[in-house]
Amino acid sequence: MTRDEEILDLIELLLTAEIYNQHTGLTVNDLTPLSREVYGIHSLDGERTPIVVAESALQRVLGIPDAHLRLDKHPLTLYEEFGHRLRITSLPAGLTWFLKNGGKPRIEKNPALAWYAQQQDPSIGISYDEVRDANPRFEDSRVYLDRRISRMLAEDDKLRSGLDLIIISAPEEVEQTIDDIICSADQLSRIVKLKVALEHLEFLKSRRVYEIGKLLFIGPPGTGKTSLAFALTRVLHMPILEVRLSMVTSQYLGETSKNIDRIFDVARLLSPCILFIDEFDFLAKSRVGDDHGAMKRAVNALLKNIDRISLIRNRVLLIGATNHPQLLDEAAWRRFDEVIPFDLPDIGTRELILRRLLLDSDTAVDILSIAEKTEGFSGADLKMLVREAILSALTDGRTELSAEDIVKGEMLIKNRDEHRARNWI
Repeated sequence: MTRDEEILDLIELLLTAEIYNQHTGLTVNDLTPLSREVYGIHSLDGERTPIVVAESALQRVLGIPDAHLRLDKHPLTLYEEFGHRLRITSLPAGLTWFLKNGGKPRIEKNPALAWYAQQQDPSIGISYDEVRDANPRFEDSRVYLDRRISRMLAEDDKLRSGLDLIIISAPEEVEQTIDDIICSADQLSRIVKLKVALEHLEFLKSRRVYEIGKLLFIGPPGTGKTSLAFALTRVLHMPILEVRLSMVTSQYLGETSKNIDRIFDVARLLSPCILFIDEFDFLAKSRVGDDHGAMKRAVNALLKNIDRISLIRNRVLLIGATNHPQLLDEAAWRRFDEVIPFDLPDIGTRELILRRLLLDSDTAVDILSIAEKTEGFSGADLKMLVREAILSALTDGRTELSAEDIVKGEMLIKNRDEHRARNWI
C-alpha cells in the first residue's frame, strides 16, 4: 500500500465517523465492513453511541502504526493525545479534499459518504440508495452471528449439544451466489415466492397462510441442491444451519431424538435462518420393518419438529435434500410444502454451465461440442472437468486451454464413473 493510499484510507474513516456521528438517521448498515471493525461495532444492541477512530484500532485493522504522524501535515485532521484518537475538523472541506484526491471510487462503495456527498452536491452523480444496497449488511456478518450465538448459550447452555451437530455459516462467509448457479425457471420462481413471503409475513399470518417455506430438494448428486441452499443465504440475508443426519445419529442412539429437538430449538432462537438438512433420507426413510425402537423415536422426533417449525411463524426456512427420494415414506413427503427437482443438465444447460466456468479462461475450444459430448454429466462433473483441464494446461506451462486439455477432463470423469460402477465382491 502506498502512502497516498494510506492517507485516503485514514481520511475515509475519519469522514465516515464524523458523518455518522452528526447524522443520527444513519445506521450501522451505512458503514462498510472495514469501518465497523475499526470502530469496534460488534452488536446492534443498546442505544446508538458515537464512534471514534482510535490509533490502536488503525494499527490492529489496517496495520498503520502512528497514524497521527501520517496526517501531521494534513490541515483538516485533529489528533487528541488523550485517548489517542483522530478526527476530521470540517466535513464540507474534507469531502472536497477527498474528491479532489481521487476519493470518488471509495464514495461509491461507502453508504455514509455517498449519503453526505448526495446531500452536498447531487451533481456528483452518486446514488446513496444504490451504494447502500450493495454494501454488506451487518446482520450478515460473522461478528453479529457469533454475538447472537453467545447470548443464546448464556441463556441456555444445554443448547451447546445441539450446536455441536450443526455447521453454521453467516451469509458473508458463503462463497456461492445465485449468479453462480444455473437455475431452472421453476427454481427461480420458488425463490421469488420465498422473498415475497418474507416481505409480507404479517399479512400471511393474518390470513393464516402458514404452509410456506418447507422445501425438499431431490435429485442426483452434483446437480446443485447444496449450492442453491447456500446461495439462498445471500439472497434472503439469513445464516444457514447445516445438519447432516448421519452426524446426529453417530452419537449414542438413545440421544438422537433429544439431539434433533435441540437442533430445531437452535434454529428458532437464531431465526431468521435457513435450516438445511442434508442426507434427509438417512433418518426419514421408510419405517417399514424391524427398525430399532430408538431410531423410530428419532424419526418421529424429526417429523414432529418439522410440523412445528414455520417460515411464517418462526422465520425458519427448512430445506431437506436427498439423492434418494424413493427411500422417503409418505409421512416424510407430506411434511414439505414443495418438492423441487434437480435434474441432470440437458445440452443447453450444460453449454451455459461450461460458458460460465470458462468465462475467465483463455481458450478457443468449441464449447457447444463439449456440451454435446458430456451427456449425463452433472454440474459438479463439469466443474471438475474444467478444473482438470486447467491443471493439465498449467502442468505443460500454459495458461491457454486446448481441446486436449478438455479431453483429459472428460476422461477423468468417465474413468471415475467406471471405477464407481465396479463390483469388488
